Amino acid sequence: MALTSLARRSLTAAAIGATASLTASLCVLAPATPAFAAADAVPDYEVKIDLTAAALDSSHAPTAAVKAAFGISGAAKARSYAYFDTGALDLDAQGWDVRLRHKSGSDFEETYKKRFPITNGDIDAALDEANDQGFDSSDTNYGAQVDWGYAKQTLSFSNDKSHSGSGYSGTSMPSASTGRSWLVDEIPGKLEDWSAKNWGSDTLKASAAHGPVTSQVWSGAWESSDDASIEVVPVKAASGTGTEYVVELSFKTDHYADAAQLHADAIAVADAHGWLYHGDILKTQLILGRY
Repeated sequence: MALTSLARRSLTAAAIGATASLTASLCVLAPATPAFAAADAVPDYEVKIDLTAAALDSSHAPTAAVKAAFGISGAAKARSYAYFDTGALDLDAQGWDVRLRHKSGSDFEETYKKRFPITNGDIDAALDEANDQGFDSSDTNYGAQVDWGYAKQTLSFSNDKSHSGSGYSGTSMPSASTGRSWLVDEIPGKLEDWSAKNWGSDTLKASAAHGPVTSQVWSGAWESSDDASIEVVPVKAASGTGTEYVVELSFKTDHYADAAQLHADAIAVADAHGWLYHGDILKTQLILGRY
């Protein structure tokens, strides 16, 4: 028997309804596609041990004994740098450092660094915190590093850029206003909108140059690190008159185990010779506070 037009329409509607119901059921039963966050960044390591004035000779260079003990060779190379922040240190308060550096014969280096504290040696927890704030393995604009001092560890993410050194001889630095304009023009996105839209550039525009200081660096290789150095940084004395010298021994390596061994051995050698400063001198904080 032939179906009437009305009957055919009714059967078609029923079939469509059944199909829709089945599809909906399958959608409920099928697991949602999981959303995977990017993995934590993989840091390299820089061991930083401070030495006392006993490690320096009368010209404020490392003594021959210090150089021999830590594989330091070659002549000193100069570098000048300044940090840019407001009088109230608003960038520092948010864990950001902005530095302009000039090594002799090179272009200027612009560094935008975000710091995360490491508590009780828990590097993974600091990496997780950084990941939550957008610093993860997918962001290749930033290099992750653990700074490992005498007793303090800090995780940092650095975005490095350069500016032509044409017209600047040696380690000479630009005026504060010129350097500030370079840094504002090159500001990375994470800093630009860190706590509010345009917060980074607005804060940098209100900043002053803290410094510059001009240090001397001697390089070499020791144990598992082929990137060892001693940097001697003259800074204003806390009294406001005179000069103090910060002596920083450092080693860079890609691996935690190597960093741990370098850290233990450097402390042991420096302490045995009476050169070890039993604490952490934070150069950035020192320069921000005294200039």
